[in-house]
Amino acid sequence: MAIDEREPLLLANGSESECDEAIDEVESKNNDALPENWSLAYRRGLVMLLAFMAFTVAMIADLNHGEGSRSASVLLVTIWELGEAAGPLLIAPLSEIYGRYPVLNAANVLFIVGIVVSALSQSVNVLVFSRFLTGCAVATNVLNPAIIGDMFPPEHRGTAMSATMLAPLLGGAVGPAIAGALAQKVGWRWIMYMSLILAVVAEVLILTLLRETYKVVILQKQSKQRKSSAEDLSLVRTLSRTEVAVWTSMTRPASVFWSSSILKVLALFGSVAFTFFYVMSTTLPEILQRQYHFSPSLVGTAFMSFSAGSASGLVVCNLFVDRIYVRLQKVELYSSGPENRLPLTIVGAFSLPIAVATYGWVAELVLPAPLLLLAVAMMGFCLVMGVTGLMVYVVDAFGEYSASALTAMLITRCLMGTFLPLLTTPLTGAIGYGWGFMVLASICLLLAPIPLLVFKYGKGWRQKSQYTKDD
Repeated sequence: MAIDEREPLLLANGSESECDEAIDEVESKNNDALPENWSLAYRRGLVMLLAFMAFTVAMIADLNHGEGSRSASVLLVTIWELGEAAGPLLIAPLSEIYGRYPVLNAANVLFIVGIVVSALSQSVNVLVFSRFLTGCAVATNVLNPAIIGDMFPPEHRGTAMSATMLAPLLGGAVGPAIAGALAQKVGWRWIMYMSLILAVVAEVLILTLLRETYKVVILQKQSKQRKSSAEDLSLVRTLSRTEVAVWTSMTRPASVFWSSSILKVLALFGSVAFTFFYVMSTTLPEILQRQYHFSPSLVGTAFMSFSAGSASGLVVCNLFVDRIYVRLQKVELYSSGPENRLPLTIVGAFSLPIAVATYGWVAELVLPAPLLLLAVAMMGFCLVMGVTGLMVYVVDAFGEYSASALTAMLITRCLMGTFLPLLTTPLTGAIGYGWGFMVLASICLLLAPIPLLVFKYGKGWRQKSQYTKDD
């Protein structure tokens, strides 16, 4: 039986809770503790802060930065991705019990510890373990969209979501530009020291400026303050079920995933689309060094083209995601609902295979380097276009279940990001960059109709899942 995430998780045992009535009493538009009542400037500032942390995290996702063997580069990325797949299983449920604020800060501290261990590591085993640890502690992937969903109404989520989606892509592209020069001159450990400084600054800002955003936890705390001493006895009994609640919440992403056909197909599309960022980041250094004879510092600079494409995609999303949504909500030809978030995702879905194929054939034919960098920029543009609307759709469609749905999508994406880059190496080695990336582009093209089908039939499909059906 599904557990309603709109109810306090610790009380989710199927019975009516005394706390529910108290929550309803304290909930009002004049409640300054609720994030929707915070000033717009403050909320926008928090979005930038979350984006800064996501940028910092992504800067060290690829430690190799074009140096050493390709297998080592892929290993360091895939170990990180495995950690990112494991961490949300605990991060998301704990955030639904204790709130976003304490869980985000605890994860950030663990992330900082992981960076320190990486910087001081003297063996490959310790380095691999520290990479897995830092991957596990990445909370921004799953909590950033959830926090934005807490703070903004549906018609204003697109712009904020695009900013936090762009940040890790920029970090993964700008990072090598800086790290390539650092690694060549002073060694890779200084990359970790630089990331450590950024992570500490981001955590101090989050610790001091961020407030709790999860409405259920905020109202629970307020209701507890109104309880009499007699009612505290029931609260003690409730808290004794924390272990059961954590386990229930840990299994909820799987429950949401398997009960929703829409989430399955969108997770498949989104994970494959986003994985091309990791494919690009692990193949571009080798292509530039072997095919174009770039130095490591120039290889890092070449990643800036991906940043330029991603930034262009962000501009388009900022200008049109929310506007298209509001416009389509008013058009009688289209039914109102979260499906109206997907037009730009559809464009990105059908454009990405073209960019992937172009990237492969330019590398295969050793065409001028500017054409290769243009293809990389196209991939960044199409990726942001395709993924941003998708994430906003999931937040809107799953509502109070969005954290669990996002966790399921993130795990799928990380698993795909772990294994697809490993397959790319033997594929391009066997049939070359041109035909190898044609195969990958064909897979991407086969999945491209998924957002279009969800846009057209999604409202009916959503009614088949207890987690997405309209009230």
